[in-house]
Amino acid sequence: MPRQTDEVFEDPFFASLYDHFNAWDVCDDFYLELALEIGGSVLDLGCGTGLLACRMAQQGLTVTGADPADGMLQVARSRAGAERVSWIKAEGQTLSLPRRFDLIYMTGHAFQALLTDDDAIAVLRTAHDHLTKDGRFAFESRNPARKAWLSWTPDKRRVVTTADHGRIEEFFDTVADPNTGIVDIAHHYRLLDADKAIIGHSRIRFVDLDHLTRLLTAANLAPVTWYGDWDRTPLSAMSREFIVLTRRAD
Repeated sequence: MPRQTDEVFEDPFFASLYDHFNAWDVCDDFYLELALEIGGSVLDLGCGTGLLACRMAQQGLTVTGADPADGMLQVARSRAGAERVSWIKAEGQTLSLPRRFDLIYMTGHAFQALLTDDDAIAVLRTAHDHLTKDGRFAFESRNPARKAWLSWTPDKRRVVTTADHGRIEEFFDTVADPNTGIVDIAHHYRLLDADKAIIGHSRIRFVDLDHLTRLLTAANLAPVTWYGDWDRTPLSAMSREFIVLTRRAD
């Protein structure tokens, strides 16, 4: 049975808004620098709208982008420079390609969209199986100790201007389950020039460092370096992020 993709990624309307509210950021700089350091072939696992994959391809890297969401891939394939990237519609849990990569990364906190250990381990094993012998796999997950969801509140609103829909306001409502670490997010969009409101939904999971380390071990991945933020500061108990660079343990 196919897994459900969150509607804010699958639906073409929500996907078309993604880049307006998620422009190039320090996390993209981090992965671009890492890819240029490692060189060779790159797999963007959960590539979304392809912003980072296309930039890497423009820098001369050989890039494959995989994502399960039609809405996101539709945006990615229409992006300038998209022809330089090999796009694949696939779930990370079941992706199987005939080639290996020098770098695999998963950004945009895509790892947190994996709501069970089984799904998380399956995606981590996919990464393991697609790495070259000396390849590296990098991804990030928010540190639950920082409780980032407490700041995703309706009073924090952003407005962007789009060509197709005019001014759009975005804000969030969240409900967290402390037993599972799963946070339900309602994405509110108000089309200010059309006096219309649309709500999308997504779910993400927060896991602590011990839990994350166990998942890596189960997938036969070994951490090479942990960072606590995008400037490569070392990991600490209250770091915003768990950013990990891994290799095959075998």
